[in-house]
Amino acid sequence: MRTLLLIVIGLVVMALAMWLTKPVKRTTTAWLFTAVWLLATLWNLYTGMSHGYSLQEELPIQIGIFAIPVLGAWMLAWKSRGR
Repeated sequence: MRTLLLIVIGLVVMALAMWLTKPVKRTTTAWLFTAVWLLATLWNLYTGMSHGYSLQEELPIQIGIFAIPVLGAWMLAWKSRGR
């Protein structure tokens, strides 16, 4: 459930950031979101490992938590390039 919650939070933050940004600046916003979301994902990885999970258990989950919102940000940035 925590994984789904983090993915939804990432998607909401990403959508809000993209919505508040002008289309010509969305590539920059995608870069900034990627960096911030990477830090959030690394913090979540650290939290999971501090609760006894191994890197092998946590890594696939963290990749999903990171990749889904970041791919969404880059798809929106790419889609707005034509405008």
